[in-house]
Amino acid sequence: MIPHPVSELLARAEKRLAGEFSALPKVDASVDLLQIEAVLEKTAARLGDNYPYFHPLYAGQMLKPPHPVARAAYALAMAVNPNNHARDGGRASSEMEIEVVRGIAEMFGWSCESSSGGSGSGGFLGHLTSGGTMANLEALWVAGQLAPGKRIVGSEQAHYTHGRISGVLKLEFSAVEADARGRMRLDALEHELHKGEVGTVVVTLGTTAIGAIDPLEEILGLREKYGFRVHVDAAYGGYFRLIRDQLEESTRRAFEAISQADSIVVDPHKHGLQPYGCGCVLFRDAGVGRFYKHDSPYTYFTSKELHLGEISLECSRAGAAAVALWATMQLLPLTRDGEFAQGLAAGRRAAVELDRRLLEDARFETLRRGPELDIVVWKVKAKTGEQASARAQAIFDACAKRNLHLALVQLPERWFSDPDTAEDVQETVTCLRSVLMKPEHEPWLPRIWSELDAATAEVLQA
Repeated sequence: MIPHPVSELLARAEKRLAGEFSALPKVDASVDLLQIEAVLEKTAARLGDNYPYFHPLYAGQMLKPPHPVARAAYALAMAVNPNNHARDGGRASSEMEIEVVRGIAEMFGWSCESSSGGSGSGGFLGHLTSGGTMANLEALWVAGQLAPGKRIVGSEQAHYTHGRISGVLKLEFSAVEADARGRMRLDALEHELHKGEVGTVVVTLGTTAIGAIDPLEEILGLREKYGFRVHVDAAYGGYFRLIRDQLEESTRRAFEAISQADSIVVDPHKHGLQPYGCGCVLFRDAGVGRFYKHDSPYTYFTSKELHLGEISLECSRAGAAAVALWATMQLLPLTRDGEFAQGLAAGRRAAVELDRRLLEDARFETLRRGPELDIVVWKVKAKTGEQASARAQAIFDACAKRNLHLALVQLPERWFSDPDTAEDVQETVTCLRSVLMKPEHEPWLPRIWSELDAATAEVLQA
């Protein structure tokens, strides 16, 4: 919830905003406050039927509470309810979107002083979207325009939306086998490239299952040999570029190489402390904007400057999302040593510590070499995969009764097997999974471990 002092600051800001329009005639709006109060009471009661996503003991799915300044700025913008499809509908919020997109692009190593509105001659092109799915759709749509009919390939651990999107775009999608760390196998990728007709390779920097990082640097080397577009889906992991020096060497190299991608997707509503939905798509070559051109008879007359609606497949888009992100980046700049980066590092340290404890506990098995970002997965030891899956489900339920909320994930059992015999293991196994993306997870880790330890003991003794 917005702390009380922030609520007071929001009230002051709303008063200031009202003053900007004070010269306008008053509008008689009859509002029945008692009815609104009754509806809000019902709404609050209904919303209580949720998991406590905001609490450190919620360590299951990729849910991170928006920063208070983002919530307040979003609420403030809703007094105007701007639409960032065109400058007519979102004058100030469009400018804010342009600024935040430029900041995100700079985080990835892209900059162009001549850029206008996130795009310009010789510069990049980009905009916010309603989420990562739409951002990835736009990236693959542009890829299809540049290489019509050619295949899209990505890791079998890439987000399932890429296969769906390719189907929507009438493009063939081929899944590439992943190794025991969830990374795309280079030999399997080159096998697909040898077949020909590959237009785009989707490289995931932060898979949603385990936070795996595909070997981008090496894939870029293959691009020189075979010629294809590289689309980086960094919806989950993109912001970790800010703390790349604190990651393992291969992961650091992947984030260093991201500036060489043809397109990038990142979701500010994941690690960026934003409300849903706020995604972002970036293209290294602003020239792809030509594919977005359209003729609208009414939305583009009051300004000769670039309209965000001219470089987006979506039409109406919430200007409030841009305002919330702008306010957050004003308070917490995307710098490598700032408070925002420190929050990422705290979650990463919590994940490393949880993985260490699991590794030293004879009841569990972890993936080799540990987490790459802030997602930890582990298998419960058992004689069979079926028994291991049943135990994971039981521990998941027992943890929830203790208000520790984890997640379950299906992974290839061979990932936990001896490398010499792993090829013979084909089944999947249900594992426990924890996403430690809140900075508060680090100080709460002893409590998280205590509840997991007790729940596991209860299940195994039973």
